[in-house]
Amino acid sequence: MTDNRPIGLFDSGIGGLTVLREIWKAAPDESTIYFGDNSRAPYGTKSRSTVIRYSLQNLSFLESRDVKMIVVACNTASAYAYEELRKRAKVPVVEVVTPGADEACRATRNGRIGIIATKATVSTGVYKDAVERRAAELGMNNIEIFQQACPLFVSLAEEGWWDSEVTRLTAEEYLKPLKEAGIDTLVMACTHYPLLSKVIGEVMGEGVVLVNTGVATAKVVKHLLSEEGIASEHNEKPQREFFTSDEPELFEQVATPFLGEGLPSGTRHFSTDKYEVTI
Repeated sequence: MTDNRPIGLFDSGIGGLTVLREIWKAAPDESTIYFGDNSRAPYGTKSRSTVIRYSLQNLSFLESRDVKMIVVACNTASAYAYEELRKRAKVPVVEVVTPGADEACRATRNGRIGIIATKATVSTGVYKDAVERRAAELGMNNIEIFQQACPLFVSLAEEGWWDSEVTRLTAEEYLKPLKEAGIDTLVMACTHYPLLSKVIGEVMGEGVVLVNTGVATAKVVKHLLSEEGIASEHNEKPQREFFTSDEPELFEQVATPFLGEGLPSGTRHFSTDKYEVTI
């Protein structure tokens, strides 16, 4: 069986492009549709009910584009809305929390794992729970988890300040407690954060493994494509479409240096506010 319909992804902004790029690498034959809800970003400062509503509206939009799978390329939306999305979606839904937790458990050597995320993701404890659950499944004892909210990282990523002095000073302040805790593995539990990975890595030092949840999620997507029998045919030229709820030119200006290859291009505006949802 094959299915040439696209994979749909959504995020509050450009952070989900870190997941999209890894999916392109893992499954290069797949067409994709990406929706960045930039006009309502960041999700990490919003209430649970608001994030769920936004996520369900994004689901309605992507399903209207006839996607075969939806990737919630946002940790806050994964933490707050995944279960509701899974119940309502007509296609498989992949979140980014569980794959990242698995990768962290497999990467640590001293059992001291750090998690950096938005305030919303930290407050839910969803990543901490996921890491503890996966560690138990792997028979790992004495796992210690240290969480740190880094809300300004999202704004810095959206501004395109991926390697600036402001970003470095902010990272040094946020990451100091984690360095003092002696972690050897750091989960970047927000899809925006890999855009700042150069600075984060330099501040944490060579001995700390950075876990990019996009890489782990792409592995899950590739496995699911095969398991469900919905992979695209190899002779199909993949289509790559982009939508944003804000200004397309601004979206492309920030995203192009990251994606390269002249992408994204032809980005279109769409507001998911038109969809009425009940929670």
